[in-house]
Amino acid sequence: MSGKYDLVIVGGGISGASLLYTTAKFTDIDSIALIEKEPEVAAINSHHTNNSQTLHFGDIETNYTLDKAEGVKTGAELLAGYLEHHDPDREMHAKRSKMVLGVGADEVDALERRYHDEGFGDLYPKLRPIDREEIAEIEPKVVEGRDADEEMLALQTPDGYVVDYGEAAKSFVDLAREESTVDVFTGTAVQDVTKNTEGYTLTTPQGPFDCDVAVVAAGSHSLQIAKELGYGEEMALLPVAGSFFLADDGLLNGKVYTLQMKKLPFAAVHGDADVHDDGVTRFGPTAKLVPALERGRLSTVSDFFDVFGLNAASFLSYANILADRILLPYVLTNLLYDVPEVGRRAFLPEVQKVVPSVELDDIERAKGYGGVRPQIVDTSAKSLDMGEAKIVGDDIVFNITPSPGASTSLKNAMRDTKTILEFFEEDYAFDEDAFRADTIDNFPRGA
Repeated sequence: MSGKYDLVIVGGGISGASLLYTTAKFTDIDSIALIEKEPEVAAINSHHTNNSQTLHFGDIETNYTLDKAEGVKTGAELLAGYLEHHDPDREMHAKRSKMVLGVGADEVDALERRYHDEGFGDLYPKLRPIDREEIAEIEPKVVEGRDADEEMLALQTPDGYVVDYGEAAKSFVDLAREESTVDVFTGTAVQDVTKNTEGYTLTTPQGPFDCDVAVVAAGSHSLQIAKELGYGEEMALLPVAGSFFLADDGLLNGKVYTLQMKKLPFAAVHGDADVHDDGVTRFGPTAKLVPALERGRLSTVSDFFDVFGLNAASFLSYANILADRILLPYVLTNLLYDVPEVGRRAFLPEVQKVVPSVELDDIERAKGYGGVRPQIVDTSAKSLDMGEAKIVGDDIVFNITPSPGASTSLKNAMRDTKTILEFFEEDYAFDEDAFRADTIDNFPRGA
């Protein structure tokens, strides 16, 4: 199973699969291998139960600045265009309404400013402000049970793409496999990466893989491998495990967000219908700190300590971050959500922000749902860095987390493809026009 390749990609989640598709279909690189440690691709965080299933455009994510939203929008349109082109039967995605909901004078004012004054109405032509009456037409349960005198406003768009990122990743890999230049190895764990005179040697139980260029797209494990090669010394990870609560009554027709805090963008609850079963409504995510790189796998606890570092800078960084008067109460509250019965009662008020009529017996903790999203800790600044985490080294790239997650996977892949070609000193070419024709050119821009 081992061999010599021009390019080896480590990790078969949505990030690695996107890069495999981009390099295999739209460059002339002679030989490419994808190595995935699980028996199949997209088995961990890209699996549809382990993420929010949201394609983030930046239109209803209220923690985004206009500049960030513009960048995210391009990335989302690349993936949306791919789905429109390659998934006409909606097996990988669904398209539904989505909105961000403002309740009360302060939140209504914030949304009006965002839409009219901050430029979001201009950036997103399909986004529009809707009042209580129209909210009730689209999402009846969002209005039902609220005080009739309470101010309400939502920014709503029909471009609510709900995505099974696991199936999307498999689609990328299947298309790449059509090329004779591509090999895919599953059930193949990378045990070590070593620099050599010509590139890198990746050691696996199935034998060594040699390559000129490597890209490590293994999530939290990317930083672990980077540190072994001397990169990322001023980085640590704060692994956040997300979970959901479920309701079986089809409470929502689409996706409903609440306003996000700039300091804690992952703290705002949202509700949405599951990508494969619109009779199931998911509420969340909760966000619990865990000392592991993968949810429910004790073997990754030791991996966490590899990326934590066990040094003074890391301990001081964690202490500084967790001492924050906003973050600490949030962390402690999220610990409650895992406690049987107590957790359901504690989370109920969050659900009622979206659907006021929900009662305790209507929701249950989702078993087997939720993955781990790594948050980067800058140990030099002793602060949390919630942006993208990428390290570009000597003929190697480490993708720890894109921003915001899977939504920008194709944009990230396009950028990495250009970096890879620079590593090869322009021996190969990237057909960006063909890439765009297969992806973003298929995005529906009509009203």
